[in-house]
Amino acid sequence: MSNILTLDGELRTDFGKGAARQARRAGKIPAVIYGHGTDPVRVLLPLAATTLAVRGANALLNISVDGEDTITLVKDIQRHALRQTVDHLDLLIVKKGEKVIVEVSIVVEGALPAGAVLSMDHPSVSVEAEAVALPERVIVNIDGLTPGTHILASDLILPEGTALAVEANTVVAMIEAVATETEEESAASAE
Repeated sequence: MSNILTLDGELRTDFGKGAARQARRAGKIPAVIYGHGTDPVRVLLPLAATTLAVRGANALLNISVDGEDTITLVKDIQRHALRQTVDHLDLLIVKKGEKVIVEVSIVVEGALPAGAVLSMDHPSVSVEAEAVALPERVIVNIDGLTPGTHILASDLILPEGTALAVEANTVVAMIEAVATETEEESAASAE
């Protein structure tokens, strides 16, 4: 489940590209906080702490500005095209008890039988969970699965309090047989 990290922010008074560049040179990341019918609030966040906080998916941040705390979910991260540094954040206000839909990674556990390979159609899946208790991943166990088996979203092992936000019959992966060299040679000679 997600941890809520607290970051001290300051209100932004200057806007535009020039002001954003100047803020980044000063070690700050421009961000906007929005949601729940409130007007957007533009803030500056500390570069190093924010960069570390948003390394994982679905980061929850408690933004403290002038003594007022706001729990937010990172909705969008804009990165520099070459340096891959964080240039701007969009933060969605969330409340305890509120359910949100997020994309989480699928982690494979278990071993495939000899001569089989796992083909992932979707490395992540949309789930609905409480905003302050987001799962970091969902699990699929492939032990005992044979070639030709389709792994559906309904086969995923979800943490308690988490529900699928996609159709249960969505194929997320498939177990396929690996062609041996003699099968490949036979197919090539048949052409």
